[in-house]
Amino acid sequence: MQAPAVGGVSAPRGNGKTIRLPQGASLTDFAEKIGANPASLVAIMMHLGKMVTATQSVDPDDLMALGLELDFDVQVVSPEDEDRALLESFDIDYGEDEGGEEHLQSRPPVVTVMGHVDHGKTKLLDAVRNANVQAGEAGGITQHIGAYQVETEVDGEERKITFIDTPGHEAFTAMRARGADTTDLVVLVVAADDGVKPQTTEAIDHATAAGVPIVVAVNKIDVEGADPNRVRAQLTEYGLVAEEFGGDTQFVDVSAKQGINIDGLLEAIVLTADAELDLKANPDMPAQGSAIEAYLDKGRGAVATVLVQRGTLRVGDSIVCGVANGRVRAMLDENGNSVQEAGPSRPVMVLGLAAVPGAGDNFLVVEDDRVARQIADKRVARKRNAELLKSRKSSSLEELFRDLERGDRQELLLILKGDVSGSVEALEDSLLKIDVGEEVNLRIIRRGVGAITQDDVNLSLASEGAVIIGFNVRPERNAQELADREGVDIRYYSIIYQAIEEIEAALKGMLKPEFEEAQLGTAEVREIFKVPRIGNVAGSMVLSGIIQRNAKARLVRDGVVVADNLTVSSLRRFKDDATEVREGFECGIGVGYNDIKLGDVIECFEMREKPRD
Repeated sequence: MQAPAVGGVSAPRGNGKTIRLPQGASLTDFAEKIGANPASLVAIMMHLGKMVTATQSVDPDDLMALGLELDFDVQVVSPEDEDRALLESFDIDYGEDEGGEEHLQSRPPVVTVMGHVDHGKTKLLDAVRNANVQAGEAGGITQHIGAYQVETEVDGEERKITFIDTPGHEAFTAMRARGADTTDLVVLVVAADDGVKPQTTEAIDHATAAGVPIVVAVNKIDVEGADPNRVRAQLTEYGLVAEEFGGDTQFVDVSAKQGINIDGLLEAIVLTADAELDLKANPDMPAQGSAIEAYLDKGRGAVATVLVQRGTLRVGDSIVCGVANGRVRAMLDENGNSVQEAGPSRPVMVLGLAAVPGAGDNFLVVEDDRVARQIADKRVARKRNAELLKSRKSSSLEELFRDLERGDRQELLLILKGDVSGSVEALEDSLLKIDVGEEVNLRIIRRGVGAITQDDVNLSLASEGAVIIGFNVRPERNAQELADREGVDIRYYSIIYQAIEEIEAALKGMLKPEFEEAQLGTAEVREIFKVPRIGNVAGSMVLSGIIQRNAKARLVRDGVVVADNLTVSSLRRFKDDATEVREGFECGIGVGYNDIKLGDVIECFEMREKPRD
């Protein structure tokens, strides 16, 4: 049924009917649902004060406002619900259902190593698996996330433990939170000579939020000034009370550098997992799990490190991981050896994906490549809509006119490319937290993994000057040539905090300068002289500072400003023109204002640029 809507524009009335729309839906999507002409919805949105094209992604609040206008109950489906509905349409259950108790078998604990930067997490993992990865890290900080499985003997029985290494630098908060979500137990590394630090408490918060037990590894016990008992005392304030103090948290004193008591730490992990956790999974179902890290390898294509959480992943399986799909061409363990299958709690490197998934994306095995491709394609379309919505500028007519009137709102557009998805995610997360006020805005219009391509440079040109950030990557040859020819700004970084500092400095540089008043001096009016063609001139005594010709001035009478925004247009000492007159000297001051009285005070000041923090 057609009924008049707003401003004479006709559109169907919904009579309270419910419409479900995905995030990032356009007016065309809305029109298809209600059988309307998209152009009529564009007109209605204009009457509602929003400038939106028919194919543009629309903010959820605006969709609901439009629904209210047309008497439809619009429900914007969350990405999680949309994904669940997508999987259900393919009869796939991604959840906790693993069958009956008879199908479950014990699995190794998944352990995340956390702690403050430079407290020895990576060195500790080196000691555990006898490999030195830190030597290759820029600045000695773990830039990526990795997973490794080791074996140890406890009570004469061979036991396996899976370790996840998370960077300690503050920029990687999101990665540590994700590590805590995929883990069974946290090893908190605290340096015996340094004690509890900011990332230590942050790691405790992540572990507590995830509800996982903590084993504390007190590292660097061999260095001068080491005091393991001080660490134990400090951590009692955070609810981690050592067993020797009557608590239930295991503290293990270790030296990663010297390899002291590593076996004791592994035993403490196994004993804590056995005592507090019942770790079981069904190895006979199609594999499901999580991508810990992913990157683009020049020779092998998209490579993802995945952690199998239930089921068994085999070579030849069709998988979908986030927006990526493919067939498992090969699997490698942490030592680069080929493996044919990976059971629960096993981290493996998977080759064969058509695209690079995001760190933290869930993966699942499906029946064939066609289903995997269909799921991935739908997710890609949804992600593109979400990115368009996120990168779109405000379309409110009022805000548009306000910005045009002020002419002072500036924007820094960025395109992020990195070697691994975890680093890109961490960089984006940190950059979006930079706050330099409302005058300057930062928008990330694309993020991706791999070399900087010609398409990235073209996007920068189309967006009229987006800066391309390359984190541990370089441009392809044709992309570099195009960037040089068109003057596109490409910045390269290998350490994350350098990128954050430079972008913050650039944002602050885009701010309009702020000025503050600096008083130069004051003069009291002692005589008043009438001068032809100039008007009244104040014969004055400079009481403080200096009076300068052409400086700003105001006239104060009995503590009240009677004239502001004046200028010292003439300044004389006796019959001579002067540039400035100092405290204690008499002078004649002309400020272009005639209502001057004896006893008035002339304040002289200038506006100086205020340095930003």
